Amino acid sequence: MTPVADAGAALRFLQQAPRFLFFTGKGGVGKTSLACASAVQLADQGRRVLLVSTDPASNVGQVFGQEIGNRITAIAAVPRLAALEIDPQAAAQLYRDRIVGPARGVLPEAEVKGMEEQLSGACTTEIAAFDEFTALLVDSAWTAEYEHILFDTAPTGHTIRLLQLPGAWSSFLEAGKGDASCLGPLAGLEKQRAQYKAAVDALSDPQRTRLVLVARAQPATLREVARTHEELAAIGLAQQYLVVNGVLPATSAEQDALAAAIFRREQAALAALPDVLAALPLDRIALKPFNLVGLDALRHLLTEVDGDAGPDGLPPPFDAPALASLVDDIAADGHGLVMLMGKGGVGKTTMAAAIAVDLAQRGLDVHLTTTDPAAHLAETLEGSLANLTVSRIDPHAATEAYRQRVLQTKGAQLDAAGRALLEEDLRSPCTEEIAVFQAFSRAIREAGKKFVVMDTAPTGHTLLLLDATGAYHREVVRQMGDNLQRFTTPMMQLQDPKQTKVLIVTLAETTPVLEAANLQADLRRAGIEPWAWVVNNSVAAARPACTLLRQRAYNEAREIEAVATRFARRYAVVPLLEEEPVGLQRLRRITGHGTTED
Repeated sequence: MTPVADAGAALRFLQQAPRFLFFTGKGGVGKTSLACASAVQLADQGRRVLLVSTDPASNVGQVFGQEIGNRITAIAAVPRLAALEIDPQAAAQLYRDRIVGPARGVLPEAEVKGMEEQLSGACTTEIAAFDEFTALLVDSAWTAEYEHILFDTAPTGHTIRLLQLPGAWSSFLEAGKGDASCLGPLAGLEKQRAQYKAAVDALSDPQRTRLVLVARAQPATLREVARTHEELAAIGLAQQYLVVNGVLPATSAEQDALAAAIFRREQAALAALPDVLAALPLDRIALKPFNLVGLDALRHLLTEVDGDAGPDGLPPPFDAPALASLVDDIAADGHGLVMLMGKGGVGKTTMAAAIAVDLAQRGLDVHLTTTDPAAHLAETLEGSLANLTVSRIDPHAATEAYRQRVLQTKGAQLDAAGRALLEEDLRSPCTEEIAVFQAFSRAIREAGKKFVVMDTAPTGHTLLLLDATGAYHREVVRQMGDNLQRFTTPMMQLQDPKQTKVLIVTLAETTPVLEAANLQADLRRAGIEPWAWVVNNSVAAARPACTLLRQRAYNEAREIEAVATRFARRYAVVPLLEEEPVGLQRLRRITGHGTTED
């Protein structure tokens, strides 16, 4: 077994650090903590450092215990360190105003609202944030004093590819050719192409830029990081390092059965590291017992810490609703649509399978549908039930079919440059969401007679885009006219709380909870009210004996309290299990109805 790195100086990703370091990875893996700790270490070594966050749920100010905001601010307790929090939502609003403003009072109000909605989603936010921080990647008096600039949350490969494309986006849009998903947000960028070219050149220069891929020792997270690595490497970001964060130390694994099981699972995931990641320089950071807030915690993140050190701090009495209480209420309806939503890596597939199995074993007809690979779902179920049918929507096949339809219609009359822009736009994440939603719509119709449980639902942004731009809903409204009251669109069904229950799945950690709250806000803007939240893999609910895990459980209390009192109308907490929740019996244990033996 490769030992956990025990000193910051030994960490590969910080050795001979270039000027720009980007920290990227899924929510909840520790990007912000790692970026902050790295910034502190470099500053402590005498370097002048600027830490920049583009995370919509940024908590950099909270980590350092001072207000930062959208301006360069000196960190009072760390000489030579300054920080900046780019507010993506504020940047996106300014960006929208710049583009939509000239159309107000000129175009019909309905068209103006359509433009606003087209610019309402993740693509606009990402590109607007990129618009703000590209100024930090070019030589300027603004940043000249800093030897290192560290970014918490890097741009995606899709955004960088868009900015590399030649041609005039504005004329393409004015001709009505680019209204699919992300070309709208690009309408205001043309004037700054020289700055973007310089920024992209800096990103692809290994002497100036290093990308730090942050992950946890979990197969799903590592597969996602492998995809990110390949996507960014393909567009020139070759200087990449892998950091596996939060690895349970072997000493903690000796203290109880839960810790031992977690240790075995993590070591198995690391032993099976995808080939493309195995070739990268690798650092492993040990799981810490403390919250990563404050300088003392940050300075200990990158060093070996005794899991038994410090006050034990027994977790507070834990009394939260179990998932069984939610399933009881769902089953009482007899049929309906149950949608599991949330960020990747929080356990949506497992929660969907557990709910579907519980409903089926009550004698109810259930259709479980997912966009997860078929083998993964088959492994999760490890069996079949008389009342349960399972289907898989292949996102790649659905997306390719959708792309071909758009290219054959909108792309048919385009020249080579216009077609290249449209093809790039159709590689947007939004495109996959729209294609998958159309496939989901076919399954939604079954929910009037049986339970349909959906895993990996489209995001609130996609639902909003589809509804507001008339991709489907408004087209039906126009066609049906006065007969609309006799027709229900998929969107109308999702908005009807009597027909649809949306469950948001999260973890009891700061970033996943904030991201889940943002998802809930998106859904509400689309007219969809989430029915419940599920806090998955809770250490507190597992009541561990291991000292380190007991301290982690203590730290979960604040996040679970936030879910219970600030965000959720109703909620349930699912404990972290000793064994992977695979097989019908183990899935039933999640809802509290399983036996003690397989």
